[in-house]
Amino acid sequence: MATHNAALHSNFDVDYVLVYRFSDTNKADARNGLEKLIRALARVGLALEVRNGESSSVLLFVKTASDKRLNDAVYRSRVKDWLYGVCAAQPDRETQNVLTTKPLTDAERLRIVHSIITNPREEGGAGITPRYGEWKNVESIFPLHDHGYNKEWIKKWSMNTYLKVEDLDSIRDRFGEKVAFYFAFTQSYFSFLAFPAVFGFSCWVLLGYFSSIYAIVNGLWCIVFLEYWKRQELDLGVRWGVRGVSAIQEKRREFQHEKEIRDPITGETVQIFPATKRLGRQLLQIPFALGASLVLGTVIATCFGIEIFLSEVYNGPFKSILVFLPTILLTGLIPTLSTVLTKLASRLTDYENYETTDSHESAMTQKIFVLNFITSYLPIFLTAFVYVPFGSFIVPYLDVFQLTAKPFAENEKQLTTPKSGFEINPGRLRKQVIYFTVTAQIVSFAMETIVPYVKRRGFREYQEMKSKRAARKGGATPNIAANDAPEEAEFLARVRSEAELDVYDVTADLREMVVQFGYLALFSVVWPLTACSFIINNWIELRSDAVKICVQMQRPTPHRADSIGPWLDSLGFLAWLGSITTAALVYMFSNDGLGPDGTPADIKAWALLLTIFFSEHLYLLIRWAVRLAISKIDSPGMQKERADRFQVRKRYLQEFLGADAIESPPPTENEKITRATLEEEARQSTLRTSGPSDHFWSRQRGWEESAKVGIRLIEQMAPTESRKEQ
Repeated sequence: MATHNAALHSNFDVDYVLVYRFSDTNKADARNGLEKLIRALARVGLALEVRNGESSSVLLFVKTASDKRLNDAVYRSRVKDWLYGVCAAQPDRETQNVLTTKPLTDAERLRIVHSIITNPREEGGAGITPRYGEWKNVESIFPLHDHGYNKEWIKKWSMNTYLKVEDLDSIRDRFGEKVAFYFAFTQSYFSFLAFPAVFGFSCWVLLGYFSSIYAIVNGLWCIVFLEYWKRQELDLGVRWGVRGVSAIQEKRREFQHEKEIRDPITGETVQIFPATKRLGRQLLQIPFALGASLVLGTVIATCFGIEIFLSEVYNGPFKSILVFLPTILLTGLIPTLSTVLTKLASRLTDYENYETTDSHESAMTQKIFVLNFITSYLPIFLTAFVYVPFGSFIVPYLDVFQLTAKPFAENEKQLTTPKSGFEINPGRLRKQVIYFTVTAQIVSFAMETIVPYVKRRGFREYQEMKSKRAARKGGATPNIAANDAPEEAEFLARVRSEAELDVYDVTADLREMVVQFGYLALFSVVWPLTACSFIINNWIELRSDAVKICVQMQRPTPHRADSIGPWLDSLGFLAWLGSITTAALVYMFSNDGLGPDGTPADIKAWALLLTIFFSEHLYLLIRWAVRLAISKIDSPGMQKERADRFQVRKRYLQEFLGADAIESPPPTENEKITRATLEEEARQSTLRTSGPSDHFWSRQRGWEESAKVGIRLIEQMAPTESRKEQ
């Protein structure tokens, strides 16, 4: 049992595992490619071990060949940080002391080893790019899980309600700043949800729906939360030593330059892709957004019309079953269309040819946000601003959807839309918001956590059943673990299992939180209990994401970041749009909670526009005031940054001027003034040319004589005590 636990928690000092798959490659090319890969890794100072893998693959285990190689890489990384202003103090000039002054975390070690593996050869790396170019057979590069830490992490989080900053430090030390910023954001968001949850419940009990008081307070909460998080990002960036790290840009290997020029300032050769040409490609985002809106909007609007027809017009057999048809259509079509459009967005982003990884990710995030905005919010927008105001005009034209129920109808009357007297369903909007903020959250949790586990378990059992069936027929595949050393068997089995896991994408989890924030900012005035649902969901989400990283995904490669990236802009956009939609909803529904009741006659366009205009400008004014107020508040991060910079200035002054250079008193003049010294000074003055300036500065000899002259002048000019009394 002890041996099993040791194998489970020990990684044999392995830093990374490379999966080299050769199922689609002939034997000669596979052999040459593997030899080339091993040679490239060994050339940059990495030690390697090779073992058998699953499904025509080889596992390469990698670590640094020596401590000196690692120390040199760490030193270069920290010097680069200092040159770019990420850290204030210059690293120790002795590379062997670099880890003494600042200990090396697991995340920093893995990040640096990963850079050795993937950086271009001209930057001292092996230049390995998985699935690309000459390394297309390298399927993945991943670090191994620390199962001992993972077990303690999950156990600790399961017993705590709130996460402390030390918990976030631990995540950062293990998984890097990018993952840590996601957990920090989700934790801050979870903590801030306590107020709108309590306030929303109170408004639901006392004020009902569409309360203007709730709308104002909720808008103010959105502003305060976003501005607080910006300050929190700054504090965490200083605490983790990554503030300004986004200035260190990682160049994309896929970047295709058109020409090379010599930089007139640095003299370096710079690869250039014309900005005007990239702008022309970026303009393709406009037809992409319009096309995506048209495709997704058409599908959603069509299903929306079918749902209204079946639920509020059709009155025949199987109605209780047919009403689920739009949901089935959306469940099947929207994910498929979203996948196709996401691939198209990825190709468009590649075509835009960004030079750095950050700019490429930012452009891709903007496109993904557009797609998620349409799929997440368009159904509620259609209900609130199309169905409710114009329902009586739209419903008579919904007979086009008779085909969906015609095979089941007993007569034409059951399919006929009323030409007049139709009444909209006043609770439809609220039920829809409840679905997206409660039911959809539960479904998303199941799809994200439970379904992958069931699929992986089912696939594993299918593989075992397939192997047993093949063994009975005498055609069983060789056991890949047959030649494993006994002391390595448990370890290699775990590595092969981790190699088959999916890669964790923190962007997907951030996107989920941003979309959720949008429901709160845009539509929570419809159902004030929205925050109550979210605070429960997010407590579970924090722990399920930890389990997902530890159990269901490969350990993420640590990447540095100083913020949550372009998603912060998306949050700001949603908060701003929320000030508009909330004002419109309150104006339309605040009278009786039923809204225009299907006819826009009661909606005065000028009053609606004036309400939106006033709400938006009030939002901008409050945001400016909150931002100004928070900027005046000191924070631990700002204090630490000032303290670090003060220590750096003090150290440099002591090094260059001496330890007592500033505090030491001026030297004392011990020379006595005599007749001989005065005659000698007069003789010396006749031997050199002197002007008025020299005469001015030679009247007093040293600071002591200046002090005596000053005291004598004070005694001569100061009034006597008798004069003061008079």
